[in-house]
This record gives sequence, C-alpha cells and structure tokens, in this order.
Amino acid sequence: MERLLITVCGRAGSKGFKNKNLKTFCEKPLVYYTLSAAQLFAKAHPEVQVDVALNTDSPHLAELVAAQYPEVVFLPRGEALGGDTVPKMAVFQDTLARMEQKTGTAYDYVMDLDITSPLRTARDIENAYRAKAQRPDLDLVFSVTEARRNPYFNMVRDCGDHVEKVIASPYTARQQAPAIYDLNASIYVFRRDFLAENHTGILWDGKIGISTMMDTGILDIDSEEDFRLMEVIAGHLYANYPEFAAVRNNIRG
Repeated sequence: MERLLITVCGRAGSKGFKNKNLKTFCEKPLVYYTLSAAQLFAKAHPEVQVDVALNTDSPHLAELVAAQYPEVVFLPRGEALGGDTVPKMAVFQDTLARMEQKTGTAYDYVMDLDITSPLRTARDIENAYRAKAQRPDLDLVFSVTEARRNPYFNMVRDCGDHVEKVIASPYTARQQAPAIYDLNASIYVFRRDFLAENHTGILWDGKIGISTMMDTGILDIDSEEDFRLMEVIAGHLYANYPEFAAVRNNIRG
C-alpha cells in the first residue's frame, strides 16, 4: 500500500492579509475546505494510506481544526520555523521527519495543500497525485493554471525609453508560442527522498512536472478584496460545477 502524507501548513498572523488562515469563507472556516477535499480524495482511494498533519504556530488554527477534524495530527511549529522568510521547504521537511518518527514508517510521497486555496476539488488532488505516481523520474509535481499572457507573444518589459517583448520571438499568434503556465501554489507533490534530502530549500533543484487546474478557481489571497472576489467566484462554481460544490457540502459541522 502506498503511503501519502498530506501537509497543511499555516503561520500565525499574516503581513499581507491579517489572520487569513482563520478567515470564514462562504460561511465555513477557510481551512475546512482543504481538509474536506483531502478527505474526499482519501475516501475515493482506500488503496492509499493517507495521513494528514497540520504544522502551525497558531493555537487558534490548531483548535479550529481539532474541533471538526480530530484525526488531523497537530505538529506545533517551533520558533525557528515561524518567520516569514523561512522557506516552505523547511516546514515540509520538518513535518515529514516528525510524522515518520510518530508513525515509525516512511512515506512514499508528501503532498502540501495550501490553506488559501478553498476552490480546489478532490479531482485536482487526484490529478496531481497521479501525475507524480505515474512518473517515478519526477522529484516534484505542482499545480498550475494556463497563463492568460505569454512572454513569447503578448508580454513586454520596460527598457527605459521603450518596451520590448519579454522573450524575443518570431511568433505572430499566441497559439504558435510555447505553452506557458502560472504556478498557483495550491498543490505540491514531492517524491519523499527528494524532499528529505534537499539542502537548499529550492524547488527547482528537482525534475518537475505539472498538474493543471481551472484558472478561475484560484486567486492569490493577499488582501480582503482578493478574498471577497474569490467568494463571488465560489458562488458561481458551486452553482454550476458539482465537483466544487461537493467539497463545500462535505465540510463537517
């Protein structure tokens, strides 16, 4: 049986959007959407042993999760990993090491699900997991969306007294240019040994693959305005896409 560790990581506070991990999204705690999607994935795949761990220095977030999802393992985050300049890779590694110590066995994969991605479906999780499981040569798979702008075709850079294409190219139509994707930071799936043995904290040290998500389902939540706009988008998705509604309907409490 394959073993998957799902990490849910959140710092106390936030400089860009205060206490965003504790927000209520469409009348439900924001973090519950991530836990609900993870639960749906686990239910659909009994052949995979799934453990979920919360790594945080926020007692309020820990209490919120424990209230409805007591099976999630709470890992209090040490002060050394609490700063806003600490690479996320270090937090993932800390979670992996402590969970393997607790369980006494090694995982095959580590998947991180970002709390600020409530419009993530169980299928998105499955697609990312399968993309990695089917490619042993990849060290990491992360989620992306198709970019709305392409640096080979319709993006420019400031050159002082004029602008130029970001990348010089002969293309006259966007369809001719190489496919470009935006990283959306929603899902990361690591090969266990790549994560455990990384010493630089840099994702790009590995061989990387992608899993594509619907672009309208993900926004970077850096402000109250971003948050409210995503709630508006959520209303549309819940009404028209059953997979999105399933995550919300599966939330406990």
